[in-house]
Amino acid sequence: MNIFYNREGIGDTLIISLAEFDEKNRSFEKKGDAVRIFDKKSNVTGGFNLFNASNYVAIEENGQVELSEGLVEKINEAFAKNGFDEQVEADFSPKFVVGFVKEKENHPNADKLSICQVDVGTEELQIVCGAPNVEAGQKVVVAKVGAVMPSGMLIKDAELRGVASSGMICSAKELGLPNAPEKKGILVLEDQKYEAGQPFPL
Repeated sequence: MNIFYNREGIGDTLIISLAEFDEKNRSFEKKGDAVRIFDKKSNVTGGFNLFNASNYVAIEENGQVELSEGLVEKINEAFAKNGFDEQVEADFSPKFVVGFVKEKENHPNADKLSICQVDVGTEELQIVCGAPNVEAGQKVVVAKVGAVMPSGMLIKDAELRGVASSGMICSAKELGLPNAPEKKGILVLEDQKYEAGQPFPL
């Protein structure tokens, strides 16, 4: 779940993103200040818009809103007040973590892409990477699905040239780190200082 708020840009509206689906199947259900956005074929909820949001929650951020248990509780209370039984849940696990590249192989359909198997502590992810310097045996920074990059880009499950990819191996520039090199390439961490799965602070 990702939450966004921009009072100057779009008004007093909280945008709650839950899942991706085909825009052609999108439908809406409005009750009071809350609008449910869903796939009319599967009935899967893709998200909610909460209008007059400041009547329900106090938001100080502009852009992505930091999740907390208290905020999720307030949002669910707002939905209930407006007649929705559905409740949202949040994943509070870190979205930027240290990964260990266990395997790397060439992408069958793209010369400049590699398919990497990356251990992120709790699971192993397959990530398609275009960096020229990625190699097996490296410790790297992984933006997991659901992460929002400093640029505002949301990391999603994807398919790159026919190969599934879950997450992104990041460069220092993509992470917004100071003194990041301009040349292309992922950030390779000093092996001894990091363990796979530990959060990487931005």
